[in-house]
Amino acid sequence: MSKATCSTKQTASGDLAWWQLSLIGIGCTIGIGFFLGSSLGIKHAGASIILSFLIGATGTYIVYSRLAKMTIQDPQEGSFCYYAGKAFGKWAEFSCGWNYWCSNILIMGSQLTALGLLSQFWFPDVPLWIFSAGYAVLSFFVVMLGTKGFDKMEDLFAIIKIAAILMFIVIALGIFFGWIKGDAGGGSPGNFPNTIKEWLPLGVKGLWSSLIYAFYAYGGIEVIGLMAMQLKKKEDTLKAGTIMMTLLMVLYVGSLGLAVSLASFDKFTEKESPFVTALTNYDLAFFPHVFNGAIIIAGFSTMTAALFGVTTLLVTLAKDGDAPKIFQKKLNFKDLPLPSLLLGMGGLAASVICAFLLPGKVFEFITTAAGLLLLYNWLFILLASFKLVEKGRIVSILGLLLLLLAISGTIVEKTIRNGFFISILFVALIGIVALIMHRKWKKGGGKKLKYS
Repeated sequence: MSKATCSTKQTASGDLAWWQLSLIGIGCTIGIGFFLGSSLGIKHAGASIILSFLIGATGTYIVYSRLAKMTIQDPQEGSFCYYAGKAFGKWAEFSCGWNYWCSNILIMGSQLTALGLLSQFWFPDVPLWIFSAGYAVLSFFVVMLGTKGFDKMEDLFAIIKIAAILMFIVIALGIFFGWIKGDAGGGSPGNFPNTIKEWLPLGVKGLWSSLIYAFYAYGGIEVIGLMAMQLKKKEDTLKAGTIMMTLLMVLYVGSLGLAVSLASFDKFTEKESPFVTALTNYDLAFFPHVFNGAIIIAGFSTMTAALFGVTTLLVTLAKDGDAPKIFQKKLNFKDLPLPSLLLGMGGLAASVICAFLLPGKVFEFITTAAGLLLLYNWLFILLASFKLVEKGRIVSILGLLLLLLAISGTIVEKTIRNGFFISILFVALIGIVALIMHRKWKKGGGKKLKYS
């Protein structure tokens, strides 16, 4: 998953059709958060992960619809951060911007760890941190060489990700229809869960705690909110999101439904994509390698573009006075903002250290914290909509309840509770800085004039 990736793509203002935005949104949203993060969800929810993803789709669409309404009503390049500021003041815009930056740093860390885990499929004896460090260094040098090539390749990588899901669906259907036979001891095709125990192996609490991973897999709507400024007709923002969410839900729920039908609950692990696990007992020697390779290629591309994205975001924050001016400084070589890039690399370095110290749990912790920070920004969107959009408050309340349900699910499950505490630490630090900055803004004055 790459939340910052697509914001790096420079599109001429006002030349996108609604269907193009829908396709860009799908490409931006599908990522490692789904390909590997969904394994974490299955580990907690079992077959009821399908319900988690339906709930996640509902909550995500509500958030997007509220953001779309604000975009149609008052198109602004700052999108959700601008609307937070307009509704609650400069502190909200500042907090929203930095929360978004921190969430993307954690998302990059999650991707980096996932790439290491996926690489261990071929080299299980190589420590996770070595893979993570290697991908981090390679990503840095790619960004240093410029991102024009990656901008051109984004569409290709989006196709690779979608093709990987479709390939799994076609193969899984082939198993169900009896065209592909399993090895001895393999699961029987069509063995769809039909008891409460099979649906909820860890009870309702397991389903509850899995919600964060479903929402995390749908993350990306905030980027589409930013890109809505590029639409020919701003009123098509809601239509683009509706088509995007419908297609994503069909792909996600359909593929996960097939996956949990082909393998038992205890077989899924966060160290392997659920789609590889689902086909382990079938005579498909090529599939795990092709699928794994496709995810790594697409995942590395989105992580690298995300590094460029957070680098650019920090420059924007500095220009708005929400970050030290030093982060605006650029290199003569490739015109890159080196201080901003180095801070982003610092975030990746922290992930490598975590992978060294906590190789068994780092992916779960970072993914949980990243998902939570993402949802905190979505809370900003819904809360801002109460002030800025007259109609649809009942829908916004439902969205708030679903987000709070997903957030609270990380508290009740002790194995992922540390991810919640990590996210709260980030929020606390942002809050302290925002409080300090608030006093500075009060002295300077004039900070709210841009909100018209």
